Amino acid sequence: MTVKDVLVPDLGSGDAVDVIEIAVKPGDRVEKEQTILVLESDKATVEVPSPFAGVVQEILVKIGQSVKQGDKVAAMETAEAGVPAAAPAANKADSAAPKSSSAQSEKAPAKTETPSAKTTAQPAAKPASGQVITVTIPDIGGSEGVDVIEVVVKPGDVLAAEQTMVVLESDKATMEVPCPQAGTVQKVLLKVGDKVSMSTPVLELAVAGVATTAPLAAAEKPAAAEKSAKSTPAETSTAAPKAVAATPAAHETTTPSAKVHAGPAVRKLARELGVDLGRVTGTGPRSRIMKEDVHAYVKQQLTSKTSVSTAAVSGSGLSPLPEIDFSQFGPIEKVELSRINKLSAANLHRAWVNIPHVTQFDEADITDLEAFRKSESDALKDQDVKLTILAFMVKACAKSLLAFPRFNSSLHVGGEHLVFKKYVHIGIAVDTPNGLVVPVIRDADKKSVIEIAKDMQALSQKARAKKLSPGDMQGATFSISSLGGIGGTAFTPIVNWPEVAILGVSKSQIKPVYNGKEFLPRLMLPLSLSYDHRVIDGAEAARFTTYLSKQLTDIRRLLL
Repeated sequence: MTVKDVLVPDLGSGDAVDVIEIAVKPGDRVEKEQTILVLESDKATVEVPSPFAGVVQEILVKIGQSVKQGDKVAAMETAEAGVPAAAPAANKADSAAPKSSSAQSEKAPAKTETPSAKTTAQPAAKPASGQVITVTIPDIGGSEGVDVIEVVVKPGDVLAAEQTMVVLESDKATMEVPCPQAGTVQKVLLKVGDKVSMSTPVLELAVAGVATTAPLAAAEKPAAAEKSAKSTPAETSTAAPKAVAATPAAHETTTPSAKVHAGPAVRKLARELGVDLGRVTGTGPRSRIMKEDVHAYVKQQLTSKTSVSTAAVSGSGLSPLPEIDFSQFGPIEKVELSRINKLSAANLHRAWVNIPHVTQFDEADITDLEAFRKSESDALKDQDVKLTILAFMVKACAKSLLAFPRFNSSLHVGGEHLVFKKYVHIGIAVDTPNGLVVPVIRDADKKSVIEIAKDMQALSQKARAKKLSPGDMQGATFSISSLGGIGGTAFTPIVNWPEVAILGVSKSQIKPVYNGKEFLPRLMLPLSLSYDHRVIDGAEAARFTTYLSKQLTDIRRLLL
């Protein structure tokens, strides 16, 4: 067993850089090339890999400390037999001197490659004003298939030279790709999740004027330094980000995520949680965002009052779900949602997020009710009236709302008081080819079952003919969603805010019911009552469904 020192490799310059993350601790076993710590300069974030496998004996630096090439950062015990402890350190130290000369020797060929660099990083040196050029990915250290994690520009954006266009993430570093010259973005050719290499097109740019060679020269310098740094694996991983590191001007972009200081691991965590890093406050050195900061932000959004108010607008305190390109898995077809679908989706999502839903399930014996309905239906056909179970449901619900006025109320948006309504308007969910609509039966408590049936028939016809007016769908105090004609045994309907309850009705079926002496076949109707638990408790919900069931079981009660 040999104890070896881990040194800071060649960073492409002699400037000191900050330690922003320490990825290991004493006693950890690490593999060769496993990240030990993360450094951050003014230009890039780089991860320092272990030059050999072993067990960490001691960490010689701390977060916030400044280090430079050759500084000791850790001591490791390796299992390599017969290798002197100072061998790797000596090799690195010895290579430092010739490296400068070898770097100088390599600068010449690097410059001879300048025309090639210009054709990949940008077009001709002096394009005419107004010319549209294609900007491509410059040399990124020979890396292939690097992920695009952020696109910080969009068509129409006016970019300054060296302003960040996209952010890439390799296994070792996060890199910002700057625009080589000023201009206006015509078309963005990349999206988040794409994989890029050198010369991959980024965007089409209408140049603002004659291009200067200064930005290119600045880009060539780190590229040349990077090529000279390829003599060791560790140095390659740290020098590569220099090739595309953004200048301070790049942080002038208005996109919040492009301004943050965060390592690859933190950025990956933020993407997984759907967090915009531009909204997270960093507690690390130089406002560096740590993993703990991301977790704290998510917790704060889920628990704070700000999260609740945000939920009323966007549905939750979290960032939107990421968009997925399903075409990568197979053939797809996109169908635009109807206006009704879009409005319903927004309203239902808002209600589901803001209202604590509870559903009470029950059954009503409608054997006698169905027999009566059938006997009267034939007589009413001559009057063009279609008598359905739903008409009786509306009448029974209207009477139940009078008996339990809390179900006919609304909760003030501030949660300070209830608004009890002295009218009973019941909404009926109607399925149309364009989506779900809810016309309203007004003053249902004052109408007969036949009058309710006529109103329902007229509103349903208007709904399917797309002739419902806004007034036809406003003012409901309670809603009924009936799926009885389709099927199912039970479901959880979503409360239609600002109402506090909604009744779901499923398909009735014959069941054996014991009457105390024998089992008899009875037609049972499943009921699903969803309610706002801030207004209604479970006991009151059970009393409501029990009362409603009795009205339906013996319709003579509707006359009392």
